[in-house]
Amino acid sequence: MYASDCGTGTCPTVYGADEESVVVQGYIVTAEDAGINLPAGEQLVMIPKDILIAAAKAAS
Repeated sequence: MYASDCGTGTCPTVYGADEESVVVQGYIVTAEDAGINLPAGEQLVMIPKDILIAAAKAAS
């Protein structure tokens, strides 16, 4: 785990998957609500910016 909003595992979190990828846990957002044309097979999640910044620092 690179960064999280809480310690329970049920909050927005960024996990290291391998050397080149991360897995993001967040709140589901519809493509329509986000105004994004989403390809089949993909989903959107919302995660606070500070979690992504902390994850980027932890991953470097």
